[in-house]
Amino acid sequence: MQHEAHSTHAHHQMNHEGHECHEGHHGHGHHPAPAGASWSMAAQATLHCLTGCAIGEVLGMVIGTWLDWGNVPTMVLAIALAFLFGYSLTLRGVLKAGVGFKAAVRVALAADTLSIAVMELIDNGVIALWPDAMDAHLDDALFWGALAVSLVIAFLATTPVNKWMIGRGKGHAVVHQYHH
Repeated sequence: MQHEAHSTHAHHQMNHEGHECHEGHHGHGHHPAPAGASWSMAAQATLHCLTGCAIGEVLGMVIGTWLDWGNVPTMVLAIALAFLFGYSLTLRGVLKAGVGFKAAVRVALAADTLSIAVMELIDNGVIALWPDAMDAHLDDALFWGALAVSLVIAFLATTPVNKWMIGRGKGHAVVHQYHH
């Protein structure tokens, strides 16, 4: 079968709310090269990821700090909650599109794992390296300032990763096919 005929018959690309989505039948063992991702699309995917990560990160830092936990258990809790909330936001949208739970979990894991991991590495690295940030308390401006700056830096570092992944039909490109 000619590639051109295959592309127009079994695969199509659509533009939906500014997102290029790649959909189609994947039983032929190969995929045509997806269209390149825009910076806007990558930023939107990263913002989605940042939302879940920030909820989990802030909640984990607040809980650990409030309970007067040490730095390591607080950071572990914050990272675990960032992954949980990041996956949950994607899972919610995919389930809402009518996908079964097991399949939706696989989509969320495939879409978000690298993005969340990069975001958490950068975010927590900035906080760990920021003088006195790990010892700041909830009522310290340093606590909130370092957290906000670390999330901005993580967003800036993760956006190119998401652009690269979406451009290859991975990451949030997988999720976009469920947006209606």
